[in-house]
Amino acid sequence: MSQPVIALAGAAGDMGSRIAKALLERGAAVRVLTRKDASDTYARDVTALGATLERADMYDVDSLAAACQGASCVVSALNGLRDVIIERQGVLLDAAVKAGVPRFIPSDYSLDFTKTEPGDNRNLDLRREFMAQVERAPIQATSILNGAFMEILEGQAPLIQPRIHRILYWGDADQAQDFTTKDNVAAYTAAAALDDDAPRILRIAGDVLSARDLAAVMSEVSGERYRTLWAGNLTLLGFIIRAARRFAPQPSEPFPAWQGMQYMRDSFSGRGKLEPLNNERYPDINWTSARDYLSANPPGQ
Repeated sequence: MSQPVIALAGAAGDMGSRIAKALLERGAAVRVLTRKDASDTYARDVTALGATLERADMYDVDSLAAACQGASCVVSALNGLRDVIIERQGVLLDAAVKAGVPRFIPSDYSLDFTKTEPGDNRNLDLRREFMAQVERAPIQATSILNGAFMEILEGQAPLIQPRIHRILYWGDADQAQDFTTKDNVAAYTAAAALDDDAPRILRIAGDVLSARDLAAVMSEVSGERYRTLWAGNLTLLGFIIRAARRFAPQPSEPFPAWQGMQYMRDSFSGRGKLEPLNNERYPDINWTSARDYLSANPPGQ
C-alpha cells in the first residue's frame, strides 16, 4: 500500500512544524505547501525532516490546487487574523476542492467556539465564520478543538502566580477548563488526517482542571502551598476587556492583551468547555497531564 499524502499549510509555524513531525512519525508522506519565495534554508529544513516542499502562490487557487493534487487530506495550521484565517485559508479550501482532495482539516485548534457568544471573542468569531464557509464546501472536514494550549500555564496567561503562590481566576474557582499540550494536539491532528472516517468535530483535552484543581497541582509539584485568588466576576472582566480594546486596540495584532482576556472570559464562563471529549478515538496517544507538564516546566523558572 502506498503512503497517504498529506498536504500541510503553515508548517513554518510552531503548531505546523509539530504536526509535520507527527504525520511523518505515523508514516505519512508530508507535502509542505509554502510560498514560491521560501528560503533555501527552509527548504533544506523541510527536506531534513523527511517531508517534501511544494512551492505555490498561496493566494492563487489554481497554483495551490496543483500543489494539492493527489493528497488524501489538506491540513491547515495557518494562524493570524482575517487575512489569514478567512482569506488565505479560504484559498486553501477552494484549492483542495478544485484538486479533488477528499478531506480538509481547518486551523481551528481552540476552545469550543460553536458554543461561545458571537461578538465576544474576535479570534473565535473568525473561526466561526470560516466554519460556515467550510460547511458550504463539497469536502469532508474535521475540526479539532483542544481548549487552551497547556503551554500558557508557564506564564503566557496570568493564571499561575508563583511569586505569591496563588492561582488567579475570574468567576467560579470550580469551573472546569480544558488544557492540551501542543505535541498532543499535533499527534491527534496527524491521526485524524489519516482517518478517513473522522467526524466533523473532534474535542480533546490532555487535562481538565478548575482553578482550585490547579492550586492543588501546583502545591504538589512545587512543594509550596498554593491558594486561589479571585480577580473579580465576569461582568468586571467584560468591562476591562472593553476598556483595553478602546484604549489599546492593536487591531493588527493576533494576540493583544484584550484578546487573551476574551479567551479567559470564554473559559471561565464555561461557554468554551469541550464536551464530550474524543480522547479515546486514537488510543496510542499518551496524554500529558497538567501535573506532569508543570513538573517538567515550572512557572517562573
